[in-house]
Amino acid sequence: MAGAHVTMVASERGGRYPDGTSLLIAGPEGTLMVDPSLTVSDGRAVLPRLDGVLLSHCHEDHFAGMHRFPGAPCSVHEADLPALRSIDGLMAAYGYSGFPEIEARWRRAVLDDFHYRPRQDATALRDGDVIELGGGVRVDVLHTPGHTAGHCCLLVEPDGVLYLADVDLSSFGPYYGDAVSSLEAFEQTLSRLREVDARRYVTFHHIGAIDERSAFLERLDRYAAVIENRERRLLGLLEEPRTLADLVARRIVYRPNDQVLYADPVEHRSIAQHLDRLLQRGVVTEVEPGRYLRASGRSGRLPP
Repeated sequence: MAGAHVTMVASERGGRYPDGTSLLIAGPEGTLMVDPSLTVSDGRAVLPRLDGVLLSHCHEDHFAGMHRFPGAPCSVHEADLPALRSIDGLMAAYGYSGFPEIEARWRRAVLDDFHYRPRQDATALRDGDVIELGGGVRVDVLHTPGHTAGHCCLLVEPDGVLYLADVDLSSFGPYYGDAVSSLEAFEQTLSRLREVDARRYVTFHHIGAIDERSAFLERLDRYAAVIENRERRLLGLLEEPRTLADLVARRIVYRPNDQVLYADPVEHRSIAQHLDRLLQRGVVTEVEPGRYLRASGRSGRLPP
């Protein structure tokens, strides 16, 4: 139990991707499932009758079990609705079109391994929405974009449980490698979450529940620091002129030996965002078309 009204449906793999921790939120007038995982899909969890399904965002590991509840109303933030309503919308959100072989294989995996089923009946969540479950039990929707355009965290009251979804506080760090992801928005999200008044914190991947605010803030700081570490490594590589393709091959987000199907498009999108803002700040220059170099005389902490 994460709270009097919140039950964690954990995976046997401890929330390691592609598994994760789903939530059941129950009040006198209804029960919701949040982010039905592969554990839910495989029937490994005994579940009550559901009155609805909420997705924190539209990613494969978060909707993998939703096909078990075709009649249950489902909702996701309005910015992620196109990805839930059609497979083409989902693939556009991932943004692998520049890598056609990867896109074709990933489309197949999403359909076969993660049981994607379009939900054209899905309804929109928005920042500030409140879902009442009776008896004072409610779910407050916090739009926390960056990971996807519509990524949301959920605050369950009166339990004081903040579901962080894929702000997972892992050592991997923030993921902002999709076409609908945003590095800048993710940083704003991390700032916003510091200010949320909660008593327990739950991630979809890896960690699960964190009971103390001080422990949450410590992990949040380490998680946010991964962004700066990536930027520092990027600048180190740019001590000599390099193309974006050169940087992608060096692997800043993933480790060089990680066997991840979509690593190259994710690296491309992530590094491109860092490059864009470093160029805007004058920390990096384009010495010739498509070749970048750290600007001379620029050192120390990067400007905000």
